[in-house]
Amino acid sequence: MPKTNRQDYTLLANINSPCDLRKLPVDKLSYLAEEIRTFLVETLDVSGGHFASSLGALELTLALHYVYDTPKDHLVWDVGHQTYVHKILTGRADSLVTIKKTGGLSGFPKRSESPYDAFGVGHSSTSISAALGMNQADKLSGSSAKTVAVIGDGALTGGMAFEALNHAGGMHSDVLVVLNDNEMSISENVGALTSHLTKLLSGSMYNSFRETGKKILKKVPGAFEIAKRLETQAKGMFVPANLFEALDFYYVGPINGHDITGLIEALKTLKDHDGPKILHILTKKGKGYQKAEDDPIKFHHVSPKFNSEHTIKKTANPTYSNIFGRWICDMAAKDKKLVGITPAMREGSDLIAFSKRFADRYYDVAIAEQHAVTFAAGLACEGYKPVVAIYSTFLQRAYDQVIHDVSIQNLDVLYAVDRAGLVGADGATHAGSFDLSFMRCIPNTVIMTPSDENECYHMLSFGYQHKGPALVRYPRGSGTGAEITEHLSIEMGKANMVRKGKKYAILNFGTLLPIALQAAEKLNATVVDMRFVKPLDKVLLTKIVQEYAFIITLEENAIAGGAGSGVNEYLLNQDLLTQVKVRNIGLPNYYQEHGDKELLLSEVGISVQGIIDTALKMSEKPVKEKI
Repeated sequence: MPKTNRQDYTLLANINSPCDLRKLPVDKLSYLAEEIRTFLVETLDVSGGHFASSLGALELTLALHYVYDTPKDHLVWDVGHQTYVHKILTGRADSLVTIKKTGGLSGFPKRSESPYDAFGVGHSSTSISAALGMNQADKLSGSSAKTVAVIGDGALTGGMAFEALNHAGGMHSDVLVVLNDNEMSISENVGALTSHLTKLLSGSMYNSFRETGKKILKKVPGAFEIAKRLETQAKGMFVPANLFEALDFYYVGPINGHDITGLIEALKTLKDHDGPKILHILTKKGKGYQKAEDDPIKFHHVSPKFNSEHTIKKTANPTYSNIFGRWICDMAAKDKKLVGITPAMREGSDLIAFSKRFADRYYDVAIAEQHAVTFAAGLACEGYKPVVAIYSTFLQRAYDQVIHDVSIQNLDVLYAVDRAGLVGADGATHAGSFDLSFMRCIPNTVIMTPSDENECYHMLSFGYQHKGPALVRYPRGSGTGAEITEHLSIEMGKANMVRKGKKYAILNFGTLLPIALQAAEKLNATVVDMRFVKPLDKVLLTKIVQEYAFIITLEENAIAGGAGSGVNEYLLNQDLLTQVKVRNIGLPNYYQEHGDKELLLSEVGISVQGIIDTALKMSEKPVKEKI
């Protein structure tokens, strides 16, 4: 049986909070680390969850909670994939098996879940900005609390992180930024020299000498600046200190991020160092679990039984991401002007095959959504056809660029928007709840919502061939098993009548079509696959008002401003709302918790029974009556 009970472990059994951790002698922490590593493997083998990143940050997490007085001191994580050990140490070990489940722990830091979660997070590159805000709040209130931001080398590629570094250095804030670098950018021999130098640079004797030297040299005209330049240049021979020190950060590193004793020594020294500072550590994703070390991408997130069962079960149907991956390869083979762009989501967006087959036309721009869109705009200006593969929740980050750089200039850019709608276990930070709402109001934009894999494939082609900005949105997960046909008739702004019925017309936007059809069978209702959110099929809408008394719109997007709102606006402007009753079914005006997707949808009426109940209420029949 998996050892998912904390009491099965000698040291972990007594860790209920970081206060208990700090009672341990330093030489016991490596043993605790091994217990936590085993506990994490055994627990996630039952529950599933983010794995490789948490293993990689294990020793760092122990050292941070050991040195800093959390939760008084603020520990701000970037993205949050790596915080499972943080949750274990802060009183949530016994609940870890519930992570990402309905009613269980969040997969990310969440302020409402624990006082130790200083800042809620799901997107990257936010930690330094948030930490700086907390630091200044403490300064204004006279608090002595310390603030630490933990950011990965990948998240540091986000422009927001550099904006925060620039601000923090400029105001001489007392923030520590821990750069968790899990890419081996320094070779072994140079790394050994660096490790030796870093021990010197982070030691108390060196720092004492350094600070005393400052005071003396500042009295000698020109000497201090010369000494400072020489120190930076000497460190720059071995480590990337110049960039950070140019921003007025005191740089230490890189050091071994799996050496708990070394980490604790460095953190203790930096804790009382005045001004902004950076501790650069080198870690290995998946540390201690060989398969995860060998393939950290595969083990970034694991499913239950990943450790105890060695067979990988594949879903019968391809995912919508797989459909996109197939389409972009097919289209790239036909058109040499196609360029694929992703903001660090190659695997998630299924651009793996494209990146290998068409390497010269594949661009991973790192975690930089804003840059991705404007980069696409530049390509479009010169006659290329960029395809931006991006998650719905990340498209939000590039909103200004979508408007200012693409739409106003009416440039030829296709957005392949993945993870549209709810994403279940990942919760509100990753849900694609708003893309229809925030994209629908932008001029010069065609928006399509495929109902199955075949429509998705051909809508991508339609959007690609359209001259101007176009968007195709599709959900996470597998499709219905629809076969990809050679041709599919799609006309701009034209809906598809799927089922003919009486009294009720269900206007479906997207992959909820199967539940619309099931409800329609019981209601004897008409079902229309609207296909386009913008432009709407206004001719069909006018006809439906003439033939049906009740209209229900169905979408996996926020009701506020969504596709249904577009229908309402058209009917209102045509003075047709007095002739028909309209109800919109979609996502509510609040953030839903993480959990089972089908249950979450059902809770807000996005289900067969939810559609039926809405229809019966519209026709003034008792809601409890079932058909």
